[in-house]
Amino acid sequence: MAKQAVKKSRRRLKQNLVGWGFILPSLIVFFLFMFLPIVLGFWYSLTDYTGLSKDYQFIGLQNYIKMFSDRYFKVSVKNNCIYAVWFSVLTMLVSLILASLLNRLMRFRKFFRIAFFLPYISSMVSVAVIWKMIFNPQGGPLNTVLGQLGISNPPQWLASTTWALYAVIIVSVWKNCGYYMMIFLAGLQNVPDSLYEAAALDGAGKLQQYFRITLPLISPTIFLNLILVTINSFQVFDLVSVMTDGGPGMSTNVLAYRIYYEGFKSMHMGYASAISYFLFAVILVITIIQFVAQKHWVNYD
Repeated sequence: MAKQAVKKSRRRLKQNLVGWGFILPSLIVFFLFMFLPIVLGFWYSLTDYTGLSKDYQFIGLQNYIKMFSDRYFKVSVKNNCIYAVWFSVLTMLVSLILASLLNRLMRFRKFFRIAFFLPYISSMVSVAVIWKMIFNPQGGPLNTVLGQLGISNPPQWLASTTWALYAVIIVSVWKNCGYYMMIFLAGLQNVPDSLYEAAALDGAGKLQQYFRITLPLISPTIFLNLILVTINSFQVFDLVSVMTDGGPGMSTNVLAYRIYYEGFKSMHMGYASAISYFLFAVILVITIIQFVAQKHWVNYD
């Protein structure tokens, strides 16, 4: 009996070592490129580290206190909130409408799925450059069309402090809605046709079926997309960097761009790290609120 117990323990140890051997490379990569930078980033947020010199001082929470008296940071928070609300609402609505239409489309469904999804996998820089030309207020295709439609003073778009952020939102929605549409489409295709047939026999119209059957049954998919869209809305950087460089003025300066500006242009790495952790805290709190609220409207039955 004792020999059998020893053999079992050795076999179990061998299996464990084999298992750890398989996951060890991933753990090393995670530690070096994820965990260690997270810890170092938090440490730098408590210092006056510039990224240029090894000599830096521990300053405690001074960077975090500085944020709330920094007008540029406040403008970035305001811009990011505006962007997040508009981007989240429009992306959810457009992607859900497209998915609902494609779900009923019998012919050319594959073609339209590819057509709507293609912008998402396109290069962000290429998309930004193309749309920057489209939004050109002097001879750009968009304002040319608006002028031909009789609009005498079309928006200046990226040259306007009023319209620049909304122009970025339009491009973001156009580029990302195809991805969320595919997730919605997967949820819609899992709704049993028998429920619609039963509802039709009871006299329910198409609109009633949509709001009483479709939306409740795809509520887990809606919740998933809502989480993804919200997180995405606070990570926008590429489009802002290429299309507007945070301008004109501070009209498109969002949190991710502010982090880049403070860290790599002004060389205030410690302060940029503090803003990064503020952004992380915002996303975490919003996500927690969404998970708490979903108990009241998401149907998992």
